[in-house]
Parts: sequence; C-alpha cells; structure tokens
Amino acid sequence: MKDRFWIAFLVGIDLLSASSSWGLFFYVRQVQIEGQSFHTDANFWMGVFLLPLFWLLFYTLQGTYQDIRRLFRLKVINLSLAATFFGTIVLFFTLLLDDQVRSYQNYYQLTIWLFIIHLSFTSFGRVLFTTILIKYIKAAGHGFKTLIIGGNERAIEIYQELLSAPNMINHFVGFLQVNGRDNLLSPQLAHLGKLPELEQVLETYQVEEVIIAIESSDHDRLQSIIARIDNGKIRIRVLPDMYSILAGSVDMTNIYGALLIEINPDVMPYWQRAVKRLMDILISLVALIFLIPFFIFSSVAVKLSSPGPIFFLQDRVGRAGKRFKIIKFRTMYTDAEKAGPQLSKEGDPRITPIGRFMRKTRLDEFPQFFNVLLGQMSLVGPRPERQFYIDQIVAIEPQYMHLTRVRPGITSWGQVKYGYAENVDQMLQRMKFDLIYMKNRSLALDIKIMFYTVIIVFKAQGK
Repeated sequence: MKDRFWIAFLVGIDLLSASSSWGLFFYVRQVQIEGQSFHTDANFWMGVFLLPLFWLLFYTLQGTYQDIRRLFRLKVINLSLAATFFGTIVLFFTLLLDDQVRSYQNYYQLTIWLFIIHLSFTSFGRVLFTTILIKYIKAAGHGFKTLIIGGNERAIEIYQELLSAPNMINHFVGFLQVNGRDNLLSPQLAHLGKLPELEQVLETYQVEEVIIAIESSDHDRLQSIIARIDNGKIRIRVLPDMYSILAGSVDMTNIYGALLIEINPDVMPYWQRAVKRLMDILISLVALIFLIPFFIFSSVAVKLSSPGPIFFLQDRVGRAGKRFKIIKFRTMYTDAEKAGPQLSKEGDPRITPIGRFMRKTRLDEFPQFFNVLLGQMSLVGPRPERQFYIDQIVAIEPQYMHLTRVRPGITSWGQVKYGYAENVDQMLQRMKFDLIYMKNRSLALDIKIMFYTVIIVFKAQGK
C-alpha cells in the first residue's frame, strides 16, 4: 500500500511536469523563436494532455517506478537526464521535424529548448518528491524493516554504525542468533530466535532488508543463508572480505553507511526485462501461428507412435516457487514412471521412436509457447525442474534456489551447453551454467542462446 501511494504521488508530479513543460515550450517556440503572439491550437492541447502519457510510458520502461522508496536525489536526476535526452530525440523526429520553420537553426533551438525546459520541470518536481520521501522514511518506524543475522561483535559494530549514520533509513526489527555464543546484540535489539526460524521471521515481520553479520570467509553457511532469503524482493547485504574489497564489490551508495556488500537482486535493467517479456509474447504468438502445420503433423505422429495422449503435462516449479503444468509433446510410453520419478538417459527404452527424434531436435518443447503466453515461462531462462529433484539438488547445493527468482525458460544456457540431465550430478553441472546466466543475463545473451537453440533444432544435435 505504501509503494502504491508513493508511485501515484510521483506519477502525478511527472504528468504535471510534462504538461507544464510542454505549455512553456509552446510559449517559447511561438514568442521567442517564431516571433508570434502566443495563442493555443490543437497541437498545444494535444501536447498538454497526450504527451504526458508518452513520457509516462517512457519512465515506466525505464524502471523509474520500480522499488520507488529507494529513490535518492542523484538517482532521480540521472533518470530524468537519460529519459529527457532520449525522449527529446524521439519527439524531434516524430513532431518537431515536420514543423514549418524559417531556417534549420530553428530545429536545433526547438530541440534544445524542449530538452532544457522538460529536464528542469521534471528534475525539480522529482527532487522535491524525493526530499519528502526521504524525510518520511527517516521518521521513526517508517524505514526499511531490517533483520540482522548474527549477534557477534561485528554485528554490534554494524548496528551502531548504521544507527548513527545521518541518512539512516533502516528500521531494525531484531536479530537472529546463528550459534550459541552469538547473542551480544540482545541488550540493544530484539532477539527473534535462531537461524532455523529464518523463513517464519521474514514473513511475520515483513522484512525488506537483511544484513548477514557473519564473515564472508564462512562461504558454506553464507551461501545457505542467502539461498533461503533471496527471492528478488528482499535486499541482502553481507560483510566483505579483503578479496571483495579489492574486486570492487563493496556498496558505496551511502558514504556514511557501514562497509557492506549488497547482493544485486537482478543484473538485467528493468527496461530490458520489459522488452524481454514483450519479445516472449510476440515471438510465442508468431511461433504458434506459423507452427500450426507442425503441431498437426506432430500430433498425428505422436498418436500413431504409441497409445496414449498427444500432450504430456507435468508439475514443475516456476518463479517464486509457484507450481505450474508444463506442456510438451509426449515422447515416452504412458507407463514410463510407474516406479516413480526417473530421469531419461541415453538409449532409454521408455522413449518412443518418434520421441527420440523430437528430443534430439527439441521439437517436443514447442507446446511450451503456451506456457510462455500464460506468463508461467519465458523463451530463455533456467529450465524448470520437479520438486522431487529440487529437494535433492538443494540438499547438495542451496544456490539452486537463486534460479527460481525468474521465469523458467523453454531453452537455457545450461540446456544449450549440457542438454538433458540423466542424474542429479548432471543436474548440478547444468545448474552452474544457469547460475552464470543469472549473473550475466541480458537481452543480448538471450538472443545468443536462442540462436544456438535454433542451430541445435536444425542440426538435431540435442542431447
């Protein structure tokens, strides 16, 4: 509810700024550049009422309204500068270039004036908004609900350092004890329990930020804790070791804050995520239309290959741990898992003759375009697994849970590099590629993975 209020507040300021800036620009254009008396016409009113919607779309794709309570003044100025620069260029080619002017110099004057006026109005409104927002957050009880994991001497230092910072925006709900000796914070902060109760505490107190006050050198424990917290919504900060400091991983957005590494929730910018989803929908729609003849042929082939249904539906775990039914062409005989869940292997007798070909060419995956349209999957992303195998993987490697922060994909880096896994060990090997993808994901990488997937389909080289 808080975020919705602040988003609506900022959207109102942005609409008013865009409308006012166009009005002033129109006045400057007529009086200063064209030497006319000021008068309104259809272009004026269109700019006042419709252009703000263009800017609003631009800001939304830019990600301005994402995680809005973490905006700060320098960030909003940078966002305003980038949006105004590219937005002005778009308006120049769509609106200003068709205007009748006395000389080409007027085009440059118009563009510069539009840029300066829009940037000034937008930046002023947003800086004012951010100032009000920061004052609200710094007020008692309105900061980000923060949990400290650990109660050692280092935890006390971090707590006191953040508490005394001029721009303190954390509201500490308490701390969790990691071991029996880890209880030094008790006199200063509420003791909420021990590490096994982590998930319950996060939900009960609606925690927004977690500070893990154990040494980075304790890698196994640290990875396990991060995997249990990391859902893409909670901000996680950890103590740096010397390697992290030298590698430049330490968060320095607040020079008065404690020395901490911030775990980046998503390396893909918001505008790329929006474009990625748009690509998912458009490509899936086009594919489903053009693949109608293939679907008919494949349906007949699957039906003739062995008794049973054409499509195979199976429970998989998707984003944020939500289960969904994955859709595939059936490639196995109907009693393939009568003895329980089993992974396929080379020469598996459970696979039908047509199923063997479809697996090599990945053609059995094509019905998953429906899953993409339903928002359950993406074209590119970590492959979704069954809960039965996820439990086994997480017991060995808790980092697997990082993969559930995004939509699973029809294809993935792990699928391209490794193919189908025949056992849990191979799943772990494939997982490494998908974790690397998560740390480097971008539109360019997605396109590259799709390109290699198409090559596998045409060469029938899939494992």
